[in-house]
Amino acid sequence: MRIALDAHGGDFGLKPNIEGALLAAKKLRHEVILVGRDPEIREELRRLGEEAPERISIVHAPQLVEMAAEPVEECRSKPDSSLMVAAGLVHEGKADAFVSAGNSGAIMVAALLKMKRIPGVIRPAIAAPLPTFKGTTVLLDAGANMDCKPWHLAQFALMGCTYMKALFRIENPSVGLLSIGEEETKGNSLVQQTIPLIKNMGVNFAGPVEGRDIPEGLTDVVVADGFTGNVALKLYEGTAKIVFKMLKEQIMRKFTYKIGAMLMRRVFTEMKTRMSVDIYGGAPLLGVNGVVIVCHGKITPSAVYNAIRVSGELAEAGMVSHIRKQMEQVKDRIAEAREQEA
Repeated sequence: MRIALDAHGGDFGLKPNIEGALLAAKKLRHEVILVGRDPEIREELRRLGEEAPERISIVHAPQLVEMAAEPVEECRSKPDSSLMVAAGLVHEGKADAFVSAGNSGAIMVAALLKMKRIPGVIRPAIAAPLPTFKGTTVLLDAGANMDCKPWHLAQFALMGCTYMKALFRIENPSVGLLSIGEEETKGNSLVQQTIPLIKNMGVNFAGPVEGRDIPEGLTDVVVADGFTGNVALKLYEGTAKIVFKMLKEQIMRKFTYKIGAMLMRRVFTEMKTRMSVDIYGGAPLLGVNGVVIVCHGKITPSAVYNAIRVSGELAEAGMVSHIRKQMEQVKDRIAEAREQEA
């Protein structure tokens, strides 16, 4: 697979992106296309002692999208930015996927402007893979759509299932709808209206799930509107960080605790690795006509490597084609639900 990487994306600029790309080129079969300012990229490669790395090429993009800028205006006013050029490579068939740790809103805008939506998809969604007690659960939407309708959530459920099948080889993923209780009578009007529609989508619907069910891994897919999903995601990430911080604080209190911690060092290391989101690289933007991975702004070389790996796997699995087929199969049911609302 050919993976276009926004070489300047993220809070730390070129360094982690290029280090991650070099790691991917050495360990994976994919070709990595570094998109950005050619002279700066070549200078960073020279600094790393990799002036002509195998399976890495450069596509010049002189403009950069600022992390804090307004996404639509920034993308439209900078057609030669690394984000827009990378998305364009996928649209033109010169890349099979693109990866960026840049402005997440701008990543979505660039993907929509260049790659468009999959026919039938009303709104794309960010699908955040989360480590759980039982393995991995994907939460979507994790922040792309603040206000949603029932048919949006129904489509999110379908796309989330396709992602779990493509990456984790789960044949019949279970789906939960995030609510305030397990009973179908609970929840706001959006939840109440979404339940019968998801039941009609042909997915393995397990019913409403609560926030505490996510880390347990009760279902493979958890569906929510973007506002609720993003709050749940940030709470999830913050809780994991604080748990390790509190644990370290307690260990440092007594010498005997320190000895115990030394004996359990391997356990702590494995636990930290298991809970790290770096193992997934980032969150796919599902619903656009191509594979897109949105990475965290504080990107690490390890996360870049994994994002390249995952994007290649999703492209090879034909995830976009599978979503396209699903949207075609349910288009009449979605249209009927929208007509009833109108």
